[in-house]
Amino acid sequence: MIKRLLFTVLSLCMMMSAMAQKQTKEKGFYDFTVKTITGEDFPLSKLKGKKVLVVNVASKCGLTPQYKDLQALYDKYGGDGFVIIGFPANNFGSQEPGTNEEIKAFCTANYGVTFPMMAKISVKGDDIHPLYKWLTLKSLNGKHDAEVTWNFQKFMINENGDLYGFVSPKTPPTAKEITSWIEGKSPTN
Repeated sequence: MIKRLLFTVLSLCMMMSAMAQKQTKEKGFYDFTVKTITGEDFPLSKLKGKKVLVVNVASKCGLTPQYKDLQALYDKYGGDGFVIIGFPANNFGSQEPGTNEEIKAFCTANYGVTFPMMAKISVKGDDIHPLYKWLTLKSLNGKHDAEVTWNFQKFMINENGDLYGFVSPKTPPTAKEITSWIEGKSPTN
């Protein structure tokens, strides 16, 4: 009787432990919902099956002209298999001081941006957005530690929602490293 009771208690403990592990499993890219620049919810699960370039952007940075190349990349490859999503952030030198409305107007008027822009967030520090926490910590994304070092750092997410890699802020959006990834080629081809 005591053996049976101990076996039952042990079995229950093992089941509860397994359930707790399942519940604490870290989120994947598609599990996040972000806000668009106009305030609507945007579940990243809508991007399943697409390659996604995630970029933290700023309007008053020396790298701001990269908006032009991002838009050119989106014009060439955007559609069913590829999308760019921009995340305005004011983490570096206060180079994105505007409101979401001001940022949207700036991007449209100066660069004709048509790729999805999200609401302004923090990409580092104590108030880091959960998506960027996932992007920058290997313990969460399973691939790389990748601290955001400046505006226009680019993260590449594959069609399965896995972090493929990242490139530095100074790497142009049209660099072979990025276009080869979009095209499914080795960067040395």
